[in-house]
Amino acid sequence: MTEILQKLFYTDLGSSLNNTAILVFRLLFAWELLTVHGLKKIQKGPQAEAEHIPNPLQLPEKLNATVAQFADTIVPFFIALGLFGRLAILPTIGVTAVGYFVVHRRDSLTVRDIPFMYTLCLLLLLLTGPGTYSIDHYIYKLLTTP
Repeated sequence: MTEILQKLFYTDLGSSLNNTAILVFRLLFAWELLTVHGLKKIQKGPQAEAEHIPNPLQLPEKLNATVAQFADTIVPFFIALGLFGRLAILPTIGVTAVGYFVVHRRDSLTVRDIPFMYTLCLLLLLLTGPGTYSIDHYIYKLLTTP
């Protein structure tokens, strides 16, 4: 069990430049996700009209809305802090991948590029982890320190 936790939280990208770059990437990405998509889902910010949340998988409406709102309003905070980075982004990867492969499957590439780029950014964070400037890094150090 400890090995699994260590693999989830290990996140050193090898150099301070790489770790700083992923920190800046995480912060900007989280801000964009929250302000462009999250605030619309909870009717806050400059666009006070709520965004329609598609339900292509025919989930119960309340569950579908909850997952989409969580993915775009709560997950950005986890991304910014680097807290449970690899696990926290999974719901958002699901939402953006469904947007790309299901909701916009018949749309032009100019429409599909937004969920595609979000999915790619999330996959990058899934593979790299949040870097050493994150809470995950400190959790990893606690788990590995005798």
